[in-house]
Amino acid sequence: MLKWFEKQVPKIVLAPSFIAILLFVYGFIVWTGWVSLTRSRLLPKYDIVGFIQYERLFDSPRWDTAMSNLFIFGVLFIVISMFLGLLIAILLDQKIRVEGVLRTIYLYPMALSLIVTGTAWKWILNPGLGIESVVQGWGFENFKFDWLINPDYAIYTVVIAGVWQASGFVMALFLAGLRSVDDEVIKAARVDGIPTTRIYSAIILPSMAPIFLSAFIVLAHLAIKSFDLVIALTGGGPGYATDLPATYMYALAFSRGDIGQAASSAMVMMMVVFAIVVPYLYSELRAKND
Repeated sequence: MLKWFEKQVPKIVLAPSFIAILLFVYGFIVWTGWVSLTRSRLLPKYDIVGFIQYERLFDSPRWDTAMSNLFIFGVLFIVISMFLGLLIAILLDQKIRVEGVLRTIYLYPMALSLIVTGTAWKWILNPGLGIESVVQGWGFENFKFDWLINPDYAIYTVVIAGVWQASGFVMALFLAGLRSVDDEVIKAARVDGIPTTRIYSAIILPSMAPIFLSAFIVLAHLAIKSFDLVIALTGGGPGYATDLPATYMYALAFSRGDIGQAASSAMVMMMVVFAIVVPYLYSELRAKND
C-alpha cells in the first residue's frame, strides 16, 4: 500500500494544476469557440446559429485596420528585432572587453513589463515632452517627430518600442547559438583563408537555422498577442489607428459589450497562432523521429 501511494504522489501533486489548466485554459477556449457561433451580445447565449459573428467581424472596418496593423507591426517587429539581435550578437561574439556590461544593457529591457516600456516610450515620443521638444530646444525649431499623434505613423511607434524591448532577447538567443558552433570548424576555415564574412554566411549562420526558427516563433507569438504595449503607448489611437486584434477583442468585450464579436476575434487570433506554431511543432517532432 505504501509503495502504491509513493508512486501516486507525483500524480496527486500535479492533479490540481492539471485540473486548473484543463478548466481555465482549454475549458474557456471551448466556451469562447461556442459563444463565437451564437448571437451573443452583452450577455452570452448558447443557441448555435452558425458563422454570423465571423461575417460581422470580417465586414468591420475596424477589424480590417487591426489586421492590417498586425501585418505591419508583425513584419517590422520580427525582421528588425532579428536583424538587430543578430548584429549585436555577432559584435559581442568578437569577445570584446566590455561584453558583460553590454550584454546586461541589451538584456535590461526584457526585465521591464510591457506597460513600463509603453509608458516610457509614450513620454519619449510625446511631441511636447520628448524627442521633438528636445531637438527643438537645441535650436532646430522646424524639426517634427509627431508620429505618436499621427494616425498614418502611430503604428510605427509601437514597432519602435517593441523592437527596443525584444531585440536584446533575440541577441541572447543568437549569442548562445554562435557560442555553440564548433571552434575547430571555424579555425579550419580560417586556416584555409576563408574571409570572416564568408565563414558567418556559409558556415555559422546556416548551422543556426533552428535558433532562427525559434526566435521567429517567439516574436510572432509576441506580435499576435500584443496588448499591454499598445494600451500603454497609444491606447489604440489616434482613433483606432493602432488597433491590433488583441485590443480590438478587449474593446468589443469590455467597452462595447459585444461578447460574440470579441469571441470570434479571439478565435481568429488563436487560428493565426496555430498556423504558426503547429508547423513548427510538426517539424520538431519529425526531426526527432528521423
